[in-house]
Amino acid sequence: MQTSESFRLSALLSFSGGLQDAYTYNLRGHVFANAQTGNVVLMSQNFMQGQMMSGLQYMSPLLAFALGIFVAEQVENRFKNEKSVHWRQIILVIEMIALLAVGFMAPSTNMIANMMVSFACAMQVQTFRKVHGYGYASTMCIGNLRSGTESFSCYLREHDRAALRKALHFFGIILVFAIGAGVGGVLSLHLGLHTIWISVAILFAVALMMFREEH
Repeated sequence: MQTSESFRLSALLSFSGGLQDAYTYNLRGHVFANAQTGNVVLMSQNFMQGQMMSGLQYMSPLLAFALGIFVAEQVENRFKNEKSVHWRQIILVIEMIALLAVGFMAPSTNMIANMMVSFACAMQVQTFRKVHGYGYASTMCIGNLRSGTESFSCYLREHDRAALRKALHFFGIILVFAIGAGVGGVLSLHLGLHTIWISVAILFAVALMMFREEH
């Protein structure tokens, strides 16, 4: 199993994902960095009410998220056979640069800041898609909740311990995401706009874990 699929690494990414959502919601105009379904609902509602600028506030991270998926896929295709550097590490560096810059941005640039966080989130969810071989999302919960509940239901019916292990992996990721969101909300009160740098530190730790695996 690759380090990129370990529960420890996936937990760090999920903690960071939860923190980023709390950060943008609490400090950057009540916009979600990861929960694009929520942004679609709020975007449509504002557009239907004639509040065009408010609608754009929720549409911009949606577009940035799509761009992040596109860029991550392009990087993977270009560098996946590169021997000198792992393509996932390139993604992590891009994420860290983007989130580091966000911490310096004033409240007047919230729309751009939210776009950059959503861009970074999308690159992460596209790049890290498995934990112990199970497909998961490190920056959102709905798919993990569905998969975890399905696996738990199978365990209750068939008493298959593999299904139970799978369910526990998904529920564990959700728990860590929730803890990250809670910590992000608390730290936002004390660190303000610089709270996002906690995610930069976490991503740096993830990059080190992958570097040590290769060496």
